[in-house]
Amino acid sequence: MQDHPLIDLYVNTGDNDLNAKLEQQLETLDLDGTVQRTLAVAGIQQRVMLTLMITDDEDIKEMNQQYRNINKPTDVLSFPLLDKPLVEAPPELLWQKPEEETAAEETPPFVTPESEVTNLGDIVISWPTIERQAAAAGHSVYYELLYLLAHGVLHLVGYDDQTEAGYQKMIQLQQQVMEHVGKQV
Repeated sequence: MQDHPLIDLYVNTGDNDLNAKLEQQLETLDLDGTVQRTLAVAGIQQRVMLTLMITDDEDIKEMNQQYRNINKPTDVLSFPLLDKPLVEAPPELLWQKPEEETAAEETPPFVTPESEVTNLGDIVISWPTIERQAAAAGHSVYYELLYLLAHGVLHLVGYDDQTEAGYQKMIQLQQQVMEHVGKQV
């Protein structure tokens, strides 16, 4: 499989044949370019890495239940490793750490030296959900994958779509990314 300098990529759909097929097809996509473009539209210039896992509805449903108390599959989940958003934006557009987490912290936050790569966290995407959403929207599964990858990266750097303002900002930024990278799929 292609080596991604920004992305540790894992494909685990529960079907070995599908995993192999997806890995081969993903080699043709510019996943790194999508991440880099997303970071650029968000104003992030530092070197970063992340993990991307392509999975099935069952696994993402379990994660959605465990981490969000929502007992159904979803398209994408993001798990930021940062203590605070990297992006500079109005607070209503950004995620905040829960107060109990902030109050319970006794150790100072880890700061990545500027010379090192910052690990943003993990993005998990459901392949069957990508297929359904792409069919419903009338575009390719690869366009949908890159769109959700951009969405996940925006979450990792700090954006949140729990408010209407945050949702609209994320859609605007994702559309900017897709204007550039979407032409490739």
